[in-house]
Amino acid sequence: MNKTNGELEKKLWAAADSLRANSSLKSHEYAVPVMGLIFLRYVDSKFEIAEEELKKKLEGSRRGGELTPEYFQAEGVMYVPDEARYKHLLNLPEGEDIGRAINEAMKLIEKYNKELEGVLPKNYTKLENHILITLLKSFSQISIGDGDIFGKIYEYFLGHFAMTEGQKGGEFFTPTSIVKLIVEIIEPYHGRIFDPACGSGGMFVQSANLIREQKKNPSTEITAYGQEKVEETMRLCKMNLAVHGLEGQIKMGNTFYEDLHDCVERFDFVMANPPFNVSGVDGEKIKDDPRYKYGIPNANNANYLWIQVFLNSLNKNGRAGFVMANSASDARNHEMEIRKKIVEDGYVDVMVSVSPNFFYTVTLPVTLWFFDKGKVKTDRKDKILFIDARNIFRQIDRAHRDWTEEQIDEIAGIVRSYRGESGAKPYQDVKGLCKVATVEELRAQGYSLNAGRYVGVAEKEEDKYDFKERLAEYRNELDKLTKEAHGLESQIDKNLTELLK
Repeated sequence: MNKTNGELEKKLWAAADSLRANSSLKSHEYAVPVMGLIFLRYVDSKFEIAEEELKKKLEGSRRGGELTPEYFQAEGVMYVPDEARYKHLLNLPEGEDIGRAINEAMKLIEKYNKELEGVLPKNYTKLENHILITLLKSFSQISIGDGDIFGKIYEYFLGHFAMTEGQKGGEFFTPTSIVKLIVEIIEPYHGRIFDPACGSGGMFVQSANLIREQKKNPSTEITAYGQEKVEETMRLCKMNLAVHGLEGQIKMGNTFYEDLHDCVERFDFVMANPPFNVSGVDGEKIKDDPRYKYGIPNANNANYLWIQVFLNSLNKNGRAGFVMANSASDARNHEMEIRKKIVEDGYVDVMVSVSPNFFYTVTLPVTLWFFDKGKVKTDRKDKILFIDARNIFRQIDRAHRDWTEEQIDEIAGIVRSYRGESGAKPYQDVKGLCKVATVEELRAQGYSLNAGRYVGVAEKEEDKYDFKERLAEYRNELDKLTKEAHGLESQIDKNLTELLK
């Protein structure tokens, strides 16, 4: 194709989205099979390139013979049998059951590539033949050998599916600019990376991109470890890693109760965008879990469980960056006691306030937290950098914002200056933007980690802002509880009806 990558991405999305509009399936039902076809095109293109190269090698050797799966596996390439080849599916007769043929292709790829066992979608019979034919033809436009174009297209589709899904979309996709800033600040150049709420794997992908910018190979520099409780999302993650040339140990489980990676003090980096304000976690089941060594919060809110998982998964020099609800920054009672211990231990490194409308799940502003266990051995031990980035953003449309590359570099540059990294400008506080506060100052503020308290915003304005923000969060929580109550009422009514019969 002569088109630029951006033009091709838009064209492919337009084709897929128009078909979605004419299908009876909902967006989340449509996303996985579409992403599966992009993945199929990817593995087939890699196989085709490897096949040509191996044929040349065999012609020049005495071995000769047929190319077996072992030849491809030795080259680190997934084996694709004839019935699963993209051109085979593309050239099937019009009357053929295309959905069944694609399902069989996915099964065959899993059969020969055990690392994909149970991962690939096999629900293509839900889609009509004409839709599948159009999708196959659309994705055949992706040129073989176009470098990382498959990864870019996959990421582009994930983002657009997330946007169309709204709340549900946010469960598997974190906006790219947020992930990029987290990566730029914790600098995961080498080591083991853990995401206990990994969604579709965006944290791992952006870490790999950063390493490629350093002219290094991500597959030899980092190892990805993820945990995800939704099976379909876990599949998206595994395919996402594959199209970016990455390997990872992605497991399915509920992180609150299951520590599937034996994570305590194990990882060099932790990155995550967990679900906020989760209620109903059974405290009895986790009271002896070493991941929650600072204590189980009394509030029916799991934010401080997530925070402890992130912190206690780090090794002695580890760094973490994660998204958190603003309310966690100055939550009271037992949550404040947990926060106090973490601050006094010297692990909190940077706090960044983010403006509203960056996420598909919530319109409210959020906060990015950064831990650095290694800083206890530096002159930053009793200091924390606060950045109020609520006025830094690009308006994409009426409902969505992001950061430009320059804005990401601006915010990350403040952090590099604070750390005194090589090549960074000397750090200085800027009223209304950034401030290095001491632990002593935090004690005076009740250990609040709200950037607005430190960077120079007038106290009256800050209180007014916090009140509105908190009221909005309470309203969202009330709406959620009201829906749950209606659900319980319906169930009770149904049970009473059955009893009266």
